[in-house]
Amino acid sequence: MRKKLIAANWKMNGGLVANRDLTQAILKGVPENASSVVLCVPFPYLAQVGAMLQGSSIALGAQNSSEYGSGAYTGEVEAGMLVELGCSYVILGHSERRVLFGETDDQVAAKVVKALAAGLRPIVCVGESELERAGGKTKEVVERQLEAVLDVMPDVGRASLIVAYEPVWAIGTGRSASPEDAQEVHLHIRGLLQRRFGTDARGVPLLYGGSVKPANASALFAKPDIDGGLIGGASLVAGDFLAICAAGDLMN
Repeated sequence: MRKKLIAANWKMNGGLVANRDLTQAILKGVPENASSVVLCVPFPYLAQVGAMLQGSSIALGAQNSSEYGSGAYTGEVEAGMLVELGCSYVILGHSERRVLFGETDDQVAAKVVKALAAGLRPIVCVGESELERAGGKTKEVVERQLEAVLDVMPDVGRASLIVAYEPVWAIGTGRSASPEDAQEVHLHIRGLLQRRFGTDARGVPLLYGGSVKPANASALFAKPDIDGGLIGGASLVAGDFLAICAAGDLMN
């Protein structure tokens, strides 16, 4: 049975004092023997938060990494650098990267390959826009985005891959896919992985992201193919994030 995974995406939020207070509150609320909880924080604060998480059950993650190795790539962050800072996870292909910064499916796929080679677990985000959803293209879009990764990902990466379904229309809007709709897409993703990986697909965690809140977390996580969440705004409020962790049965 797959363990639930709850990953916090702080996005471009935080500050030294705010990070300290939030991380301390989360550490206080998450038991030492809790299952998988990850804090994905902005690059400048990885060292600060990583130091606070040492010795705890909570893992550190980044929000992006480069498709390039070290070299003359001003402003980029190489996957190996993240590992040196203590990161175990990295979010790749988030819709805000795709929409605001023009990342393509091929770029995301190249980033996944580099992340895996460095020893990171990539949380690969896929999801459709509201226009695509209205046009009945949700599964087509998700397939295209995920296939680009699977086409180049080495077989040894199967054990590290995590997929997050994030409908673009739900991110930061307060709207969320219904548990039934989210499960339908997660089941489709599971089927796609099964065609590629066979029985290994059963071990790939599938997360839901898109306005997950304490009020809807339990219903979402109860679905058989929703293995946790990638949490945005609610991860900036310790009480809300801890309630979502509790909904994922991570507090025991």
